[in-house]
Amino acid sequence: MVKETDSLREAVLRALKGVVGTYGIAVIDAQRPGEIVVARNGSPIVLGLGEKEMFAASDVAALIRYTRQVVHLEDGELAVIKADGFNTFTSDARETAKEPFTVDWDAGHYDNGGYEHYLLKEISEQPDTVARTLRGRIDDRFHIAHLGGLNMDARETRSFRRVKIIGCGSAYYSGQMGAQLIEELARIPADAEPASEFRYRSPVVEPDTLYVAISQSGETYDTLAAVQELKRKGGRVLGIVNTVGSAIARETDGGIYLHAGPEVSVASTKAFTSTAVAFALLALHLGRVRDLSPADGRRICEGLRRLPEQIKEILTLEDRIKELAKKYADSPGMMFVGRVRGYPVAREGAQKLKEISYVHAEAYPASELKHGPLALISPELPTVAIVPDDELLDKNLTTLGEIRARHGRILMVGHRTSEAADDCIVVPKNEVELDPILLTIPLQLFAYHAAVALERDVDRPRNLAKSVTVE
Repeated sequence: MVKETDSLREAVLRALKGVVGTYGIAVIDAQRPGEIVVARNGSPIVLGLGEKEMFAASDVAALIRYTRQVVHLEDGELAVIKADGFNTFTSDARETAKEPFTVDWDAGHYDNGGYEHYLLKEISEQPDTVARTLRGRIDDRFHIAHLGGLNMDARETRSFRRVKIIGCGSAYYSGQMGAQLIEELARIPADAEPASEFRYRSPVVEPDTLYVAISQSGETYDTLAAVQELKRKGGRVLGIVNTVGSAIARETDGGIYLHAGPEVSVASTKAFTSTAVAFALLALHLGRVRDLSPADGRRICEGLRRLPEQIKEILTLEDRIKELAKKYADSPGMMFVGRVRGYPVAREGAQKLKEISYVHAEAYPASELKHGPLALISPELPTVAIVPDDELLDKNLTTLGEIRARHGRILMVGHRTSEAADDCIVVPKNEVELDPILLTIPLQLFAYHAAVALERDVDRPRNLAKSVTVE
């Protein structure tokens, strides 16, 4: 029961004893307008420190125009904020000490830069964002990735026998791409799983498994809850996040910051690509500590360095991709197929198309077509086929033949043209392990221009949020 004699702090503490569930709240008393009490449990709360003024928000993006000095609250933590300062404490009234840190973004990062949509701006920024993700992390002497933020020495790194990756949505698909890279380069069994499923199935947490949690915002609730479950069971967890000081960055044992800059559009593009690059760096690091040869290490390092310029080259294809997007935008749905390295690319391509254009899109492994999905093939349902120029090229071309035999239309994304496809988007070739990163870029442009052709709200698609901070 809240008493009239309670201070605002005491009143909020008393009231919260009867509150169950996730919340991020701010409370103000009309009789005491000089202070605000904020409280967090699950949903993020960020304090901003200004000159004789204080701010509270759920995301750093809301504060950046006013201050770059911020403080993140932990779950179960509250704060009293006044114009001249703040103090923080726990739900059982124990005082806590919080050190502010400086956000390395500024208000200019949140301008659309003259682009029609933030999404197109963020797609176009990828040569620079990938270069930032790579900067200072490639060691030419030993042909290894320098990742000091992992907080693991070589002996500990070699002790892991399995890698488990968790994330939600596009982060999960980048995790699938990362698992493939880790298995190929480091020869460690690796797989990815939706964090939203992982946290509910009472996972077996093994001491020789390295867990990697992915979240652009670092506040994705399902992923954060999975990290907390892993930590409770003694798991070693790394984070791959884009936001310094975020909840997942604080909860994990170490990790990799993307340095991709803020993403405003709900659909993730540059953060997805930078996450895939971060996984390539992690795979290179794990591989060289284990048994990846110096020659292969050099080959991957050189391939990583080529990525920014190759992404620029792909972006010059925008007019061609725009024409193709208009051609296919009126389809009732689209199927995306890929094999092994191409399957995560297909999944992310389908995700982008469905979330911003609202065109129904599904992705399948190309090898699974004959086990059911082939029944859907018709002239009305086009197929986007991911066909890298690798050891599976002939098998992929055979798949195209099966689709054509059933009068299906095909848009092929790969490293060459093919008479089996109705239309082709040809991207530059890198090392086979890194090609999936480049194959994703044209699918982002395709989804964007399809959404524009259909007059969708590209940056704020219906029913979706940028940061999913609730269950």
